[in-house]
Amino acid sequence: MSERLNYGQHSPEAIKKLGEATFAAKRGSLDKRLTHLAEIRASQINGCAFCLDMHIKEAKISGESELRLHHVAAWKESKLFDERERAVLAWTETLTTLPTDGVSDEKFATMKSLFTDAEIADLTFVIIIINAWNRAGLAFKTIPGSADKLYGLDRANLI
Repeated sequence: MSERLNYGQHSPEAIKKLGEATFAAKRGSLDKRLTHLAEIRASQINGCAFCLDMHIKEAKISGESELRLHHVAAWKESKLFDERERAVLAWTETLTTLPTDGVSDEKFATMKSLFTDAEIADLTFVIIIINAWNRAGLAFKTIPGSADKLYGLDRANLI
């Protein structure tokens, strides 16, 4: 597989702004482990190998267990995730697949019962942003692992 084009080279201002939004969302109030789960799950749903590869490596470097990383795809059946983590994964699936009738009051109420308003907003932006990156990765066939050295992801030792 080869990359279709280097979209960052051709749209540098857009990439710069999306990168700034990414870092702003990640500096928010949400626990980084939850951020990793959202990025991994959205990337799985969207089928973006580049982003999935990147965020699994980031999570591993941050101390996430390999078993939990394997279980993200089957989180509904797994006993390895607590109530807040399960809510993050459910919110991620909802915002990534966007039901035709919108986000239900019940799903939002679940989020309100477990998270602060700032955490909900921060998580929502993390999900919006990873979906944007996923779409770019898929459109341009970004090669998984191609930015490992640049982002220090080779430290994950997952090859």
